[in-house]
Amino acid sequence: MNLHSAELRVSDSYDPQLVTGGKREAVMRADERIRLFLYAALFVTDLVAVFMGFVGGNYLRHGTHLNMANMAASVALLPVFAGIAINSNAYAIETLRDTMLGASRAILSLLFAAGALIFFTFYMKVTLELSRAAFGIGVGLSIATIYLGRSIFVRVVLRNFQESLINEIIIVDDVPFTSSDRFSLVYEAAYLGISPDVQNPLMLDKLGRLMHSADRVVVVCSPARREQWTLILQSAGVHGELQAPEMRQIGASEIGWFEGGPTFKVSAGALSVRHRLMKRLLDLAITIPVLVALSPLMLLTAIAIKLESRGPVFFRQERLGRGNRLFLVYKFRSMCVEKSDENGHRSTARDDDRITRVGQFIRRTSIDELPQLWNVLRGEMSLVGPRPHALGSRAGGALFWDVDRRYWYRHATKPGLTGLAQVRGYRGSTDHHSDLTNRLDADLEYLSGWTLWRDITIIALTARVIMHRNAY
Repeated sequence: MNLHSAELRVSDSYDPQLVTGGKREAVMRADERIRLFLYAALFVTDLVAVFMGFVGGNYLRHGTHLNMANMAASVALLPVFAGIAINSNAYAIETLRDTMLGASRAILSLLFAAGALIFFTFYMKVTLELSRAAFGIGVGLSIATIYLGRSIFVRVVLRNFQESLINEIIIVDDVPFTSSDRFSLVYEAAYLGISPDVQNPLMLDKLGRLMHSADRVVVVCSPARREQWTLILQSAGVHGELQAPEMRQIGASEIGWFEGGPTFKVSAGALSVRHRLMKRLLDLAITIPVLVALSPLMLLTAIAIKLESRGPVFFRQERLGRGNRLFLVYKFRSMCVEKSDENGHRSTARDDDRITRVGQFIRRTSIDELPQLWNVLRGEMSLVGPRPHALGSRAGGALFWDVDRRYWYRHATKPGLTGLAQVRGYRGSTDHHSDLTNRLDADLEYLSGWTLWRDITIIALTARVIMHRNAY
């Protein structure tokens, strides 16, 4: 069976260069930007609808006379409504296609916000000039305008952006398969030279780039390869499914459907687009001012490194990031150039003879990690997340992924400058298997229970472990 003639959304989508960051990745990112634009436009549409509803309520009750208390209340209502609506998934991919679902979430958010404002104004006696009638009419009109605005918005989206709402790819491994879905991109593993090899970081990077920004990845493979592909999908942090024709006979209740055959879900992205946006905004809000504030310290550190020993100021090393994609992590160089271990085969030990005098100080105080703020600014890392490891890192003499196969799951989100494992004291060398599993347990706990407040808490707690007995 030849898939090269399948009808695809991108005519040259079988170009192997697409796997390593070419046109395919550009298409994915473009689609994600379109969705973010649509979320923002829908958000503005709701805010305008609520405000116009209260303007209409004021007009119906008071005519052209402007009741300042009511208008102030409507302005105060908007941020409360916005916060509740965002937290209630009123701006999610399904709300771009379903008027009733999106409108119901936004309307319930409005009612909660109005209830909170009523409690504050009437029970706390903030003002006595608020017109109950105008406020009630305003809420009613806002409900109507939200529904109307959402109806028009969804029609426009479905007419003009339907193909950009979901990025869906199919990976065909070692079984025959024919696709008739014109919206999906089909990749034949053998043609692209890809395989579910979890022992090969370069292959994982290749697969990570292929699946980057995909909303849904369906793998069609033989039963013998499913376990390997499951691990790949879970570590990539994508919504992943395996096609399983036999599930039709089993009659499983939690199954999907694709190309006339059942699938079962084996992985889900760690964070939704909305949560990733919230996390990114927190990263930028903290990283930018911190970089400015610490720039004198970083300059002095660079001068001290240069004065003590020959070589570059920064140490760069390839590490695995989100979705198993490789990136260069930056640190202040703390070792002699001729003794540096670029692959991380040898863990740093106490009184390590490779470390310079300046290096001892900056490692003990964690100053050597400060250049990773640049990685955060570039979007390769986050302030909080599992720490990225060197490719040759070992625990008890074995590669990390050989110690515990769950290791790959931690790459479902961006690596972090700090993390739950670090604030619990799991730092330093990994001489024993338990040194890795302790960190891994903390990383997976973080992934399974992410909240923005938890990130803020971890950032605050990091101050306690900047100087740690295991930091050497």
